[in-house]
Amino acid sequence: MRYFPAFLDLHAAPVLVVGGGEVAARKLRLLRQAGAAITVVAPRLVAEIAAPAESAGVRWIARRFEPADVIGARVVIGATDDRVVNAAVAQAARAAGIPVNVVDDAALSTFIVPAIVDRSPLVVAISSGGVAPMLATRLRARIEALLDDSWGRLALFAERWRARVRAALTDLPVRRRLYDWLLDGPVAAAVRAGREQVADRLLEKRLAAGPEATIGTITLVGAGPGDPELLTLRALRALQDADVILTDRLVSAGVLARARRDAELIDVGKTPGGHGARQERINRLLVEHARRGRRVVRLKGGDPFVFGRGGEELEYLRRNGIAYEVVPGITAALACAAYAGIPLTHREHAQGLRFVTAHCRESMDCIDWRGLARPGQTLAFYMGVAELPVIRDRLTQAGLPPATPAALVENGTHDEQRVLVSDLATLPEMARRHAMGPPAMLFVGEVAALATRLHWFGVAPITERPAPPEAAPATRAA
Repeated sequence: MRYFPAFLDLHAAPVLVVGGGEVAARKLRLLRQAGAAITVVAPRLVAEIAAPAESAGVRWIARRFEPADVIGARVVIGATDDRVVNAAVAQAARAAGIPVNVVDDAALSTFIVPAIVDRSPLVVAISSGGVAPMLATRLRARIEALLDDSWGRLALFAERWRARVRAALTDLPVRRRLYDWLLDGPVAAAVRAGREQVADRLLEKRLAAGPEATIGTITLVGAGPGDPELLTLRALRALQDADVILTDRLVSAGVLARARRDAELIDVGKTPGGHGARQERINRLLVEHARRGRRVVRLKGGDPFVFGRGGEELEYLRRNGIAYEVVPGITAALACAAYAGIPLTHREHAQGLRFVTAHCRESMDCIDWRGLARPGQTLAFYMGVAELPVIRDRLTQAGLPPATPAALVENGTHDEQRVLVSDLATLPEMARRHAMGPPAMLFVGEVAALATRLHWFGVAPITERPAPPEAAPATRAA
């Protein structure tokens, strides 16, 4: 390690910047954020520097650099486009024992300025030692995506409670476990949601419970439609922090591969008409693991609040006094339509969108078929593959024309995705002929036909139509 990382307190400290161009302006933005008392030496200034200089935010000496300018500075920045001048700045600062950075010239510098992720008071600095600045910039972009602005609020919250936590928990290992819970559990979730009073009450209750108290947390996470690249950043963080993951059948292996490697994985998936954990058992498992002080993720395909029984599980947790948070996911209708090239709304074809579940015949009588048959909307049916003939018949009986375009998207967002485009009348027969099966989304409406032109992912849609049963085989004319 050639460069020793350190954070300087430059609040009200004298800093010299030599140069008045765009490079100097970039450095001044950072120095102003740090609260430095800035002096700029340059014959001319770009407008971005001149404006704060005129308002007394920056002191401007309108001439070329002189070696004596470095005297009294805490830090010196050389930011001209003249290497001779930059070298003179570096020599003067070194002679005076003052740290100097010459922008984009590590050889002349005694320190380098890292790429910075600012979530004040939390600050992350990244450096490649000057050998690959673009690599550091790329890494900064990735870290910025992982650390949202709530991390700064969380740092301030922890600072506010620090003295009370130290007084209540004098044993260091116990205090560390408390902070693991604080930073990964419901307190952090409340702070991120802007509910600091709730966070205060949770931490107050935890400290009052004593040093050995264990309080687990549950995060209800939407895993999206299957492509792990469609996980939200918050979902990814939850998976990597989890001690226990209760997962559904439709969660892909790619998503589960993003989870913490030593997390306990419990399959509670239910198959249509098949076996799986009953909802009552799932509820009991959630509470059991949370009461053991574990960080639990309840992982559901798509979005947990769209035909995912997420509300039922939260009601059970609420009755049992278990803290929770919810991380939404991309629901299958949105993802499958996008990957099939089907715009769910369109100014010329669809001004409304209806989500419908059709997982069993018993549920069919609860559906407003006349409302679904109204023109100018897109219908997105979940879990309806087995009931395609019934859906077709109910919709046409309610007045929807049999020629209405329809599309079936099987294994949407997966490499093996298939899309079948037809009309409502012939769709069940085409689906049977091409062995289309679950998991699949059904889309009905004018926009479904656009998949034949707008598809972009996977193989092209299947559009051939089977010959009607009564039609005789075609013969070649003599």
